[in-house]
Amino acid sequence: MKKLLLSLCAVLMAATSVNALDRAHTLKVYNWADYIDMQNVLDKFPEWYKEQTGEEVQVIYQTFDINESMLTQIEVGHEDYDVVCPSEYIIERMLRQDLLLPINKDFGTTQDFTHLVAPFAQEKFQQMAPEGSDIQVSDYTVGYMWGTTGWLYNPEWVDAADLKSWSAILNPKFAGRIFMKDAYRDVYSVLVLYAYKDEIARGEVTRDELVAHVTPERIRRVEKILLEAKPNIAGWEVDFGKEEMTKGHTWMNLSWSGDAQWAIDEAAEIGVTLEYIVPEEGSNVWFDGWVIPKYAKNVKAASYFINYLCMPENAILNMEEIGYVSVIASPEILAWANDAEIDEVADLSYFFGENATRIHANQVFYPDKSVIERCALMHDCADKTEDMLSMWNRVKGDNLNTTMVVIIIAILAAVIAFAVITVFTKRRQRQMQSRRRKK
Repeated sequence: MKKLLLSLCAVLMAATSVNALDRAHTLKVYNWADYIDMQNVLDKFPEWYKEQTGEEVQVIYQTFDINESMLTQIEVGHEDYDVVCPSEYIIERMLRQDLLLPINKDFGTTQDFTHLVAPFAQEKFQQMAPEGSDIQVSDYTVGYMWGTTGWLYNPEWVDAADLKSWSAILNPKFAGRIFMKDAYRDVYSVLVLYAYKDEIARGEVTRDELVAHVTPERIRRVEKILLEAKPNIAGWEVDFGKEEMTKGHTWMNLSWSGDAQWAIDEAAEIGVTLEYIVPEEGSNVWFDGWVIPKYAKNVKAASYFINYLCMPENAILNMEEIGYVSVIASPEILAWANDAEIDEVADLSYFFGENATRIHANQVFYPDKSVIERCALMHDCADKTEDMLSMWNRVKGDNLNTTMVVIIIAILAAVIAFAVITVFTKRRQRQMQSRRRKK
């Protein structure tokens, strides 16, 4: 028995040693689902990495569904992911909690493609730095995809003129016809701009300041709007709203631009027309970026992987596969974005530079400069997170629109009717059995 235990210990020690050795040649990637071109980009990274470094690497790829679950894995579980792709407010939180390692941008003879990130994106990322710190955010994260938040709508039932303001959420025309994101930061970040539109117009507050600093009074104003809007809200969703839109099952959906474009394309295939608009009060501009968590084991491979994703050809492959927009602003990306078949032109100088003032571009992907100037970066709620969650629970807690109430009442009536019929039937059966016995 003792020899058997010693043998098992030896096997376990050997396996541990092999795993430890292999970990130096393994890259653990943690990303959103459906957020990379698996075949043409991810699967080809090991070959590219060996060409650049002469070293082998195996990729272990895992996905998450929400930012908070990813963060818990790292913050609480100390998981040793080498590279992950959080959203802006989580990057901000990870910086504040010292959960990130610097990206090593010394790639030897390999070109540094991270410098191709649009200055516009770099400026927004710097806004994620903790207040009072001198952190250069670009040392810890490199942008990946970006976009806006707006209304995805069906023009067969909704006039674009009614969607020029976020007040559309209160319009009685849309009773029971709106799907809202079940994402309190996203909803708050756009509605706070509507709630303070007059103060913005008078120059008393900026959009950036409104979104960056959450206060009890600002939460109260947004809650008031949401409570008034409840009869219009058909449901709260994270992912299925875009599919409901493609099927023509609802009229409007608060949507991220990438999801909106996906829905527009899918709907077109079955003859349904969908469009996207950012209201005039403004919106949030969101970003996802790559970071190296504190407990990473392979910083070198992680840094090379981030650089690899910034290569223009890979950025284009990823955009075409997932339907979102890369932060890379190279000439190749500009040529890809400039589509002569699109009649409308947009001023994209904020992204591509002074030579891009009149570009025939898809403005769901690349909004005009006038739209971007009305957008603010979404931030972490920090010490106001509990207040925001309490507000969200109050708003959603009894959200039953008229249609849902009718359905629920009908179901309850059917259940009660079935129960009454069942009881009556059993009683008749017992009576008949009793009569037979008497006979």
